Amino acid sequence: MGRAVVPAAPRRGAPAVVLVSGGLDSATVLALAREAGYACHALSLDYGQRHRAELDAARRVAQALGAVRHEIVQVDFGRFGGSSLTDTALQVPTDASSAGIPSTYVPARNTVMLSLALSWAEALGGHDLFYGANAVDYSGYPDCRPAYVEAFERLANLATRAGVEGQALRVHAPIIELSKAEIIAEGLRLGVDFSLTVSCYQADDQGRACGRCDSCRIRAAGFAAAGVDDPTRYHPR
Repeated sequence: MGRAVVPAAPRRGAPAVVLVSGGLDSATVLALAREAGYACHALSLDYGQRHRAELDAARRVAQALGAVRHEIVQVDFGRFGGSSLTDTALQVPTDASSAGIPSTYVPARNTVMLSLALSWAEALGGHDLFYGANAVDYSGYPDCRPAYVEAFERLANLATRAGVEGQALRVHAPIIELSKAEIIAEGLRLGVDFSLTVSCYQADDQGRACGRCDSCRIRAAGFAAAGVDDPTRYHPR
């Protein structure tokens, strides 16, 4: 059984930037960073996603879990296309048997988000970035793997004044080796209200989930495996 490991803040109240999408993974990561003593600055991305309800969820999560500040940055990935999350001409896949990286992958999204988080952290004088990458129960995205996290941390320390001057920057992905059930258990231990979160790739304006996409299936299976009630609201079919 996996376990989330987050180092304590170098000094209590040290600033950290936490990527918050509005889903259950990032909510758990925010709670873990807060537990470790960081002053959490939540960062979300309005990237032209079709599931806009996740931004409302991100606001709720950031407030409920005590983020000292929450920023939503606009970057329009829809201009480029290439993902069913940003291009309404493409259908979100609902076939669990689909092979390979699904069309819900948004090209370089995590790299852009982490770069923005890095910029904010350095401006704050902080040295810690957190994001909810997971390489166990996930959709196979290449920017959720441990090798990617390690590579971005190397880049962060090569490309910043803080890194060059010897103030090491760290990229934390504390749930990367946990199953969805283990992530849910950690969140519940920390008091996360998962009813505030939205994971669905095509949630409606009220945040109700489709129940058929990859993210919905993984989420539902996680609650079932954890043996707790699933608070997800589904829209009528």
